[in-house]
Amino acid sequence: MTPARTFPARRDGVRLLVVDPATERLRSLHMPDLPALLTAGDLLIVNDAATLPASLQGRDDDGHAVEVRLLAEVGDGVFRAVLFGEGDWRQPTEERPAPPPFASGARLRFETIEARVTAHSPLSPRLVELSFAARGAALWAALYRTARPVQYSYLAHELPLWAVQTVYASRPWAVEMPSAGRPLSWEILLALRRRGVRWAALTHAAGLSSSGDAALDSALPLTERFEIPPATVTAVREARSGGGRVLAVGTTVVRALEGAVARWGELRPGGGETDLRLGPGYRPRVVDGLLTGVHGPDESHFALLGAFAPAALLDAAATRAAREGYLAHELGDSMLILPHVLGAAADKEWSQARFPQRTQRCAEEMQITM
Repeated sequence: MTPARTFPARRDGVRLLVVDPATERLRSLHMPDLPALLTAGDLLIVNDAATLPASLQGRDDDGHAVEVRLLAEVGDGVFRAVLFGEGDWRQPTEERPAPPPFASGARLRFETIEARVTAHSPLSPRLVELSFAARGAALWAALYRTARPVQYSYLAHELPLWAVQTVYASRPWAVEMPSAGRPLSWEILLALRRRGVRWAALTHAAGLSSSGDAALDSALPLTERFEIPPATVTAVREARSGGGRVLAVGTTVVRALEGAVARWGELRPGGGETDLRLGPGYRPRVVDGLLTGVHGPDESHFALLGAFAPAALLDAAATRAAREGYLAHELGDSMLILPHVLGAAADKEWSQARFPQRTQRCAEEMQITM
């Protein structure tokens, strides 16, 4: 699968591959077609986490180069992080050298920012806990001055922070962009509202997608925090009671909603952490469908889609996407997985919503003929 090397000229200027697990049909459309595929009473849930500048280039006291990629804030000025040796995003993560072994208390400097290694994880020597010398607003200001967004070698140029944000981004929780929502422009969101499709938000701390360490990568995604507001829980209940479908924008939304149910036995407002692993055999209890990026079968994210469609259909979708030149990864094209979104009745409804004037004209011609 060919990765997108930069962001599209228009946020919603991406393609949309529609996958219907109920009819086992596929259709190639474009992101602005999304509202016409949904019906009044459906609910779209987005992850409103803003993307942090989570990559820091620095050195230790012996002058060794090191890159830190933040994973999550676990205390005031304390972060779980992944360490890389010399190099930067232009090299594939799996080809990056490991960092020097750092003992507890080792000091790292990143321009005006200083941190110390305070703990190590048994999962990998690259996974550590860092305590920054600055705290509160001073630390956040320094991070936004010094750090860069996390990015990968398939990209053509350095990304500005604004390029890895959704239009509804709010709290700076995500270390990588909740990218499934990036193509949702305000034009699409307002078109959904006009169609009677509601949308609600939660916050999930999207983590790293790759660490360069095979053992650590096999454990991703790690435990991540989430918060679900009361309004979103109410919206889910109202959609359910009205016969509407719940569509998650990205697997982070699925992990938050389904992780909350696994944690509390029901969907209710509140915050917590989830270690939920999606994949074949998992049956969602809250979410009916998924809007996500395009991924190839060799990517770890592809396995997560097995919770929403059978393997054979997903393989067929990936084959078609590759054949038709869909672009993958966080700045690429999109995929909608939703049962009964394609079929005779759905096709008619989609046509009426997509081409209302033409549909009305055809109806009038039929009446005249009859």
